[in-house]
Amino acid sequence: MEKNDVLFLADQPTVMVTNDDGIDAPGLRALVHVLVSFNRFNVLVCAPDSEKSAVSHSITWRSAVSVKPVEISGATAFAVSGTPADCTSLGISKALFPSVPDLVISGINMGSNCGYHVVYSGTVAGAREAFFNGVPSVSISYDWAGGRSNVNDFRLAAEACLPIISAILVEIKKKTYPQNCFLNIDVPTNVVCHKGYQQTKQGKSIVKMGWRQVTSDAQGGKMLSTMTMEMNSSSNFESDALSAPHDHLMFKRQVRGSYVEDGDTDYSSLQRGYITITPLGALSHAELDAQAYFKEWLPGVTERYFSSAL
Repeated sequence: MEKNDVLFLADQPTVMVTNDDGIDAPGLRALVHVLVSFNRFNVLVCAPDSEKSAVSHSITWRSAVSVKPVEISGATAFAVSGTPADCTSLGISKALFPSVPDLVISGINMGSNCGYHVVYSGTVAGAREAFFNGVPSVSISYDWAGGRSNVNDFRLAAEACLPIISAILVEIKKKTYPQNCFLNIDVPTNVVCHKGYQQTKQGKSIVKMGWRQVTSDAQGGKMLSTMTMEMNSSSNFESDALSAPHDHLMFKRQVRGSYVEDGDTDYSSLQRGYITITPLGALSHAELDAQAYFKEWLPGVTERYFSSAL
């Protein structure tokens, strides 16, 4: 597909989709399908050519990225060898597409992105990169649960988020949309029975990780993008190729537990069945009591240092 193969209507807003699960991921494909079917958006896609989960906001710095056109009905789409942040940066630069999109949507991720996991998330980074560059953006994640979720849930999640996406674009057109944040949206596992939208704040929930010494990459199962373990890993055939040399040690992450907050935080509200809408910014401020502590602590350190230096 060439850049101009899809006819764009000038009076329709342009939405660019990226993600961290890769351009072939069912979450991205479902989101693009719903956006295209709605027939009110020009849809662009600029996404990683393979899974880039948990790469956070890493970027490709010293080398070029390769870009390949991909056939996605109703959209102009490209697969990029870089990270989610690379994809967003390239997609809004006007080097790949002729204009800057009105809105960047990153997702739909397989697995929730709440609490401290927002820091690890490539999905959230795809939206954050747009925010860094003054382009309105949203990250969307679906709380996938093995044995309960199926691929069709991504379409349902996209449809459930469509009113929010449409409302954002209305505000953008009116020039009333806030420029000092971007939105992180999480959709509950049972999306059919969700309890509606709820604005939340980023909490402190996190999956606790440990390490285990292994002799091959296949040992101990495969870590999934949902931060769970698949014990019957399809990577077993790679065992010999990825075995450690005799003078090397190999360690693999393990899930050891989790910390979950109560209250009106993102994860807690998600588990209660709400579609959580969490405004995020770029800066990570310490809590007020910590700032107050160091405001009193630092002058004493300075005084002691200079006194001992005399």
